[in-house]
Amino acid sequence: MTKPAKVFIKTYGCQMNVYDSERMSDALAPAGFEETDDMAAADLVVLNTCHIREKAAEKVYSELGRVRTVKEARERDGKKTLVAVAGCVAQAEGAEIVRRAPVVDLVVGPQSYHRLGDLLDSARAGAKPVETEFFAEEKFKGLPAGRESRLRARGVTAFLTVQEGCDKFCTFCVVPYTRGAELSRSVDEIVAEAERLADAGVREVTLLGQNVNAFHGAGPDGKPWGLGRLLYRLADIPGLDRLRYTTSHPRDMDEELIAAHRDLPALMPYLHLPVQSGSDRILKAMNRRHKAADYLRLVERIKEVRPDIALSGDFIVGFPGETDADFDDTMRLIETVGYAQAFSFKYSPRPGTPAADLETQVDEAVKAERLARLQALLTEQQKAFNAGCQGRTIDVLLERPGRKPGQLAGRSPWLQPVQIDAPAELIGEIVAARVDAIGSNSLFASLVEPRASVSGIPHAAPLPAESVA
Repeated sequence: MTKPAKVFIKTYGCQMNVYDSERMSDALAPAGFEETDDMAAADLVVLNTCHIREKAAEKVYSELGRVRTVKEARERDGKKTLVAVAGCVAQAEGAEIVRRAPVVDLVVGPQSYHRLGDLLDSARAGAKPVETEFFAEEKFKGLPAGRESRLRARGVTAFLTVQEGCDKFCTFCVVPYTRGAELSRSVDEIVAEAERLADAGVREVTLLGQNVNAFHGAGPDGKPWGLGRLLYRLADIPGLDRLRYTTSHPRDMDEELIAAHRDLPALMPYLHLPVQSGSDRILKAMNRRHKAADYLRLVERIKEVRPDIALSGDFIVGFPGETDADFDDTMRLIETVGYAQAFSFKYSPRPGTPAADLETQVDEAVKAERLARLQALLTEQQKAFNAGCQGRTIDVLLERPGRKPGQLAGRSPWLQPVQIDAPAELIGEIVAARVDAIGSNSLFASLVEPRASVSGIPHAAPLPAESVA
């Protein structure tokens, strides 16, 4: 019997990259590859890269130095190893990767994973192919469905990509250049994948897209559907009790999607809605195409239909030209909204983006001081939101063993990690739990009424308005 080849995939960055890595593994299965967690045992090493963080490319080249050491050691034992760089750094750097790191045998951008088998054949022949064309539509159609073994092993939560690319061209962002224009999968494809996940025991699905609420996939009626209508359809799938989506743009938050937050018990009361800055002047320089007041009105509208919703956001501190007054505007917006969670970063230039060439770069020390102040405020708000859960009974989807023996870990409707003393057979169930203590990163709760959620209707008491983000 031929021994199966092994593939080691290291995934960087966003949830979409996690999803893409799984699809690459599925695409390689027919060629006889099995996944391994041991790079030294791998016949194929894939680095699925992200270009969002600072010095992303340099970190990849550093990792390739370690890969080269492993490859050379295997070669001394008479074993051949192919090395592939995938993802957004692959898209941005292209052939430069092969030039700077000869250990790399092929480069494949995120829209070409359906061609991975053909590219590997070329690499085996010594061609060192570089594929960075935009084939998003063909990629969606060409990648295989998730394997049954993977579906069973992945647990009770899953990601599902519904949209890729972005047409917004924010001046700080590389996504339009690395992921291409906005493109959406068809509703039938998405529903079929969601049904397979539910059949495999998945209880919660998070819909992914670089600009997920710009979704405009072809519906069964031949007309484009928005994300709201898609969510209504997915909520009808038996066994699929929780729905989430990320990441959103404020300009694409339409009334149908807002209504879904009102009407669908399965749609969790958590929304990641990045604003980036509270200064209209900076928002204009970022090409965000909305003002702070637009964002605040949108937040108010969403809270009207779903009072218990928890908001998360993204903030960039020290964008070129940001003054103390601009930063103060951002702090005021945060104080007005109240966030349950947030992600915040110092601005760092991304080569090829318009903002990288601006001459009004902010001093690093100033950026660091502003970031510290902003994060202190966000941490205070997150602690206050979590404290509002103390003593309350909430629904928790139990996902896996917890930190300690006899403990299970899950998530609240508001995406908070929750630790509960509970038997292992409850993994995959949605249980009622009383929050007994608030940790630095988790809630600690005790079972009130273990039960499976049939309807998916959360029966937690809504958080009081003053503690809701």
